[in-house]
Formats: sequence, structure tokens, C-alpha cells
Amino acid sequence: MDKRILMFALSALLYSGSYAKVKLPHLISDNMIIQSDTQARLWGWDKPGKTVNVKVSWSSARYTAKTGSDGKWEVKVKTPQAGYTPLSITFDDGDKTVINNVLAGEVWVCGGQSNMEMPVRGFGQCPLENYNEVVLDAKDSKGVRYARLPMIMSMTPLEDTKCEWKQVTPATVGGAGATSYFFARLVSRTLGIPVGVIEANKGGTRVEAWLNRDNLKAHTDEALDSASIYKRGEMERPLVWGNGTFNPALKYTIKGILYYQGCANVGNHPKEYADRLALLVDQWRKAFGEGQIPFYFVEIAPFNYEGPDGTSAAFLREQQHKAAQLIPNSGIVCTNDCVYPWEGRQIHPAQKRKVGERLAFWALTKTYGFDGLIYKGPEYQSMKVEGDKIRIKLKDTFDGIAPTHDMTGFEIAGSDKIFHKATAESDWNNGIVVSSPEVKNPVAVRYCYRNFLLGNVYNQGGLPLLPFRTDNW
Repeated sequence: MDKRILMFALSALLYSGSYAKVKLPHLISDNMIIQSDTQARLWGWDKPGKTVNVKVSWSSARYTAKTGSDGKWEVKVKTPQAGYTPLSITFDDGDKTVINNVLAGEVWVCGGQSNMEMPVRGFGQCPLENYNEVVLDAKDSKGVRYARLPMIMSMTPLEDTKCEWKQVTPATVGGAGATSYFFARLVSRTLGIPVGVIEANKGGTRVEAWLNRDNLKAHTDEALDSASIYKRGEMERPLVWGNGTFNPALKYTIKGILYYQGCANVGNHPKEYADRLALLVDQWRKAFGEGQIPFYFVEIAPFNYEGPDGTSAAFLREQQHKAAQLIPNSGIVCTNDCVYPWEGRQIHPAQKRKVGERLAFWALTKTYGFDGLIYKGPEYQSMKVEGDKIRIKLKDTFDGIAPTHDMTGFEIAGSDKIFHKATAESDWNNGIVVSSPEVKNPVAVRYCYRNFLLGNVYNQGGLPLLPFRTDNW
């Protein structure tokens, strides 16, 4: 067995042992943001049979729990409205433990692979656009805090992991996940409240890496014994990343989930992706125990993969769009314009601000009821053949398509199934007319249905048209 997997599997057992005084998970610590205006879970470990008293600074309420034979205890506390008043929580089993500088606010968990993992400081050879500007601006992000869970493999679900909450400042912002930070920054400043993000992700992982053992056994053909898992490439391993990297967050009371993953599933069980992503969301929602919490996720960005004209990534994006229909209370962010023409071989595009803020548009509108935003991009609705042209009808344009002509990214085909570059222009009625002199009798249209093809069609809110195809070839 991989020594690292064994080590972290054994560490899971240690957390259920006996303690001389109350022990808290690392996520319940100084500088944390606790989910506001709800019943929030607090938990930990102590000597079996111990009574743990919990006192909060914002009310006179007292909460009591008694540990079981496994040393575990848990309470739910009524939390205050979001605000910037520093709070404290005292845990007392005869020996007091106090956590300070707690804020009540909104908490989101951010999962996925390397594009969610990518920090503000960037990766090697993968810089963030306008890095210095972001660092200087961080002086005004007093309401944003983050906790990054370490990337750990474990054969068994871990209940704790070493991490800490950090307040965003110019000195600390570089370590925050870029996408999650831009999300939190916009939500915090718009609503005027603290926002915390818990980052639980790992680069290169497939969706199967985050499914639990029961779901993997019931819905996949993945071999789940430790020897078989170890034989796989590190990023290809199912089960162990979710157990070690995400599971420690599952008891924390949160508002919603953000997710950016899919690159690793290009060409790897792509036909099952939508169903498996829906399965994962259901798994996480049940574990968090907060009902159908929001799930907002990101379409994989244009990248060459097997070549820019290939369609393996386009098919995966199609599966992501399907998942958005399968998963209740969800929304997908289009990234077709979040890559520069020269980034065809850059798997970590620099424009993370657009991604994070588009996730925030969804949350502000659908979760927080903020009025006036155009929060989602246009999508294909229907088509009609008209002689040598095809008229495409779009939805979610919010009464505007731009540009009205010189549109790029469209292809059109006849019954021979050969696609040709097409010209397209607005019909001024939420539709687009597509044609090509090389296709006299068209039957199908595609838009940016390639691994790397950048379009330029936007709705009234400046949000890009999601890639689509009208055929099923």
C-alpha cells in the first residue's frame, strides 16, 4: 500500500481516540467565519463520558453535549446575523478552550481540480492576470477569510485535517484560491458582510476521486481495494482524495458549494460524467445536512487537448450542461471567453476574476435575492432551416445579443456531416441566422464545439453564449 495512503488512513483512527481535554477540528479555530443566522454545527473529541459545555459570546444561551464511547461530541448553536463584530466561543469540559476573532458571515466550500486550486499568486508558468493590482486591492477585503485544506489521500474518511483560517490582506491574499477569492470578494463587498471560503480541491483529479465508497461501488466499475488504487496514477485514484481532502469539511455548516472540475474527465468516462457529477452533488448535500444547498460550477475552459480542432473537451462541456439540468438549485458559468487566443496550451488560464465573479452573479441573484443582475449567459433553444440558412433561437439573452454581425465560432453542415466555418448575424429577435456558401442544404449548426475555439457572442449582460451543437453525430 502507498505509505502516504496508509499514514493518513491511520491518522483517521487517531481522531477518534481519547483526549485529556476538549479537542476541536482545525476548521473550528481562531479567525473562522461561522455561517450566520442558522443552527451551526460545532463538534470535537474528548474523553469518553465527558460533558462539554459550549458558551457563545453573542447570546446567553448555553449548549451541552456528552461524549460517546468513541469520544465524539456535537452541538448546534444558534448563530447571529452576519457582521463585523468579533465573536468568541468557549468550550469547557472543566478545562476551557476559547477561540477568538470569529465572524458571522456566509461560508462556501470550493472543490474541484487545479483551476479551482490555482492561487492568486498563480502556479509556475501560470500567472494570474493583474496580480499586483489584486494584491494592492486586498487591503479592502477585510470581510474575506479562507481555509485551505491540505491535499491528502486516505483509504478511510478523515474527520479532521491540519489547516487554519486566514484573513485576507495584501500579505496573505496570494495564498487564497483565485476563483474562490474573486467570488468571495464580490459577494462580501456587494452584501457588506464577511464571506469565508473553505478550499478542498486537488489538481488533476477526476469526478470519481470525490465520490464515496458506496457511490463508487453502486455506480462505477472502479476497483476500490488499496492495491488496485495504488497501481493507478496518483491523480487517477478514485475515493482517496475525497476521503482525505474533502471529508474534513463535511460537518461544517455552509451556505453552498462552488465547483471547478472536468479537465481530467476529458476522454475518461465522459459519457457518465453528468450522472456522476449529479451523484456527487447529492452525496455532498446529504453529508452537509442542509438540504438542497446551492451548487454553482464552472465549464471547462478552451484548451488544445488532443488538438484544437478535436471535440473531446466539447463533449465534456456538453455533459456539464446536461448536469446543470439534472442538478436542482444549480448553475453553470461559461468560460469560452476566459482564455486568450495564445493560451491554447495553457491549462490554467490567467483570467480567473471573470470566473469567480460570474459564480458570484449566480449566488447574488439566486441565493441572496439581489435584484437587477444579469447572472447567466445565453443558451441554445431551437433551430429552423430556412433554405440555405439556419435560424437559431436563443434563450437568456435578456433582450440583447452582441455583436449583431461579424460573429465568430459558428460552423454549419449538410447531410454529409462535414462542418464548414459559417457567417452569422443577429436577426434582432433573440436569434442568429447562420449560413455558408459551401453548404447549400444545411441541417446542423455548432458553436464553439471544439477543444479550442473562441466565440464572441454575448447577451445584454456581457455574458458569453454557451457552446452547443444541434446534431447528435
